[in-house]
Amino acid sequence: MAADLVAAAPAARTPRSHPVSAWTYRVRVWEYLLRQWRPYFVSGLAEAVGGPLLYLVALGLGMGSLVNARGTAVLGGVRYVDYIAPALLCAAALQIAFGECAFGTFGRIKWQRTLWGITATPVTPAIAADAHVMYISTRLALSSVLYYLVPLAFGAAGGPAGVLMIPVAVLTAMSCGVWILALSATIDDDAPTAFNMVLRFGVIPMSLFSASFFPISQLPWAVRWLAVCSPLWHGNELARDAALGGLPGWRVAMHLAVLVALFAAGFAVTRRRFDLRLAS
Repeated sequence: MAADLVAAAPAARTPRSHPVSAWTYRVRVWEYLLRQWRPYFVSGLAEAVGGPLLYLVALGLGMGSLVNARGTAVLGGVRYVDYIAPALLCAAALQIAFGECAFGTFGRIKWQRTLWGITATPVTPAIAADAHVMYISTRLALSSVLYYLVPLAFGAAGGPAGVLMIPVAVLTAMSCGVWILALSATIDDDAPTAFNMVLRFGVIPMSLFSASFFPISQLPWAVRWLAVCSPLWHGNELARDAALGGLPGWRVAMHLAVLVALFAAGFAVTRRRFDLRLAS
């Protein structure tokens, strides 16, 4: 009798395993990176507000009063603080991206070896690279929103279209950041030297000579082409157009195409370098 009941009982259902999509893994790694940043959340966002505030007061209002007194025709007839505010937003985003893409990412590969543990799971190196781009873009967006509030308080953020400075700053920073990510996944023991070279001969000159503080028309012809080749110049032009207007549509499209092309190419190289470094 008992045997008959056991035979008649329905067989236990085995749980079906549903395949996890690659986007789920991307979101999980992105969430992990955000949690890693959580202890520095307040200090990072405070820096995003304090930095531009000091720059705008010292340069936009302090030195800007001298520039305004001598005439601003070369700036398009706008106040100096209005001229530099969009560029400072892009430059700040670039510097944050450099820190995260350089030492932050290299540390997870070489020193902490976090990424080796992550890619020992079903998360592939390419997915880890995607998650890093998502995380750094998220951090840049949060910092840029707070940065935008500072020139907004100074009346230097332009009209409603000025809010477009935020995605422009993120795109500008990431068009450079993805190449630094690729470098982080390539170098081994000489990271401080390599990153200092990038900072000294790349990030800082771009911040100074990409129409951040004066138009590139003030540069000699011999070096003006260097400013034109700078991704930050293209970002500055787009951000300044969002706040002040004045650029024809074809120039907006040109600047945008350059930044998108740089990001797309660098993103592809980054995914490849993560594959070569972490799959070995």
